[in-house]
Amino acid sequence: MELNFNKYTDGLVPAIVQDANTNKVLMLGFVNEEALKITQETGKATFYSRSQKKIWTKGETSGNLLNVVEILSDCDNDTILIKANPIGPTCHKGTDTCFNETNQSDFSLEYLESVINQRLSESPEKSYTRRLFDKGINKLAQKVGEEAVELVIEAKDENDDLFINEAADLMFHYLLLLKAKGFKLDDVISTLARRHKK
Repeated sequence: MELNFNKYTDGLVPAIVQDANTNKVLMLGFVNEEALKITQETGKATFYSRSQKKIWTKGETSGNLLNVVEILSDCDNDTILIKANPIGPTCHKGTDTCFNETNQSDFSLEYLESVINQRLSESPEKSYTRRLFDKGINKLAQKVGEEAVELVIEAKDENDDLFINEAADLMFHYLLLLKAKGFKLDDVISTLARRHKK
């Protein structure tokens, strides 16, 4: 990565940090050549503090690290985008982002996957997801089969509302079965990507 650190008089380039999963912008910092090198070598987002005039790694005192997934430069090579997985809140004020947003994607399959993980930590008395999960693979596989059959039946009819609801039921139970088998949606997407021919 060839960045133009000489474009600005202070030798710094802006570093936008984005959550690698939710795509939410977490913060804006600045890096010099040394901070970028440390970030690349350690995998921990590291910046240059303009106020304290020193290098600092995000989370070095709080523990709220930014684990780097990818670093991209813009078209002019004078700004970088750091895609990271945050550990805890990013802002020093305790919020998820420095823009006071909740670091959560709009409802998506990835978000649904996180909801499933949360539900599995709840007691069976409170959570249908946990109760079904605790019944094991055979019951989960049977449930996915039942939902698939119900979706096929509704596809042959003209009731769009029933069809889309059965599609949602199948998707939920399919993700739960993936979890029970030790896989995530990303694993399925990676398999599809390998099969994809451009």
